[in-house]
Amino acid sequence: MFTGIVEGTGVVTAATTDEGGRRLRIEPPTAIDAAQLQHGQSIAVSGACLTVESSESAAADTDGWFEVFLAAETVDKTYLGEVNVGDRVNIERALAANDRFDGHLVQGHVDMTAQVTSIDRVGDDWTFGFDLPTSIAPYVVQKGSITIDGISLTIAERDAEEFSVAIIPTTYEVTTLSDKAVGDPVHLEVDVVAKYVEQLTSGYREADI
Repeated sequence: MFTGIVEGTGVVTAATTDEGGRRLRIEPPTAIDAAQLQHGQSIAVSGACLTVESSESAAADTDGWFEVFLAAETVDKTYLGEVNVGDRVNIERALAANDRFDGHLVQGHVDMTAQVTSIDRVGDDWTFGFDLPTSIAPYVVQKGSITIDGISLTIAERDAEEFSVAIIPTTYEVTTLSDKAVGDPVHLEVDVVAKYVEQLTSGYREADI
């Protein structure tokens, strides 16, 4: 489980295609020592929950890194199959039981990708617009929560085809949003609470349990 409070950006230092998927080696942000990333731990990479396979601490002759494997389903459902060496990705470690709970409940299960439709500077802040896929539209409500590339954000406005969020300077600087341009892909994860509410209020068949 995550909160959508990104700890910083990592840099892809190697990307290889393996049988059944793809492997990424990532240099973590300065806020995270690679020694803290143990085999089997969950980590969110631009909003996708992945498993740390191996890691190495920084040394005099090398930067620290960790590796994750992208299964075929992850490659199909995210844009991580397209990232290359030098690209930045948002990083968040899994929530510890004694952590403060900021953001909102984030599973790291990407629902789908969408595209950036607009980027506007508003004083010191930014407004980002995104297209709204029909399949998740019922879960996207004004002032509700949504996860974009692993970032917990609040929906400012929405209509039938698009929605927008307001981005403060800290979020812009700490995450990969500062790298985005109109037309770029982003990962979307809607609020899981909305999914549970829909199921509870719409009813379900015993066979679906």
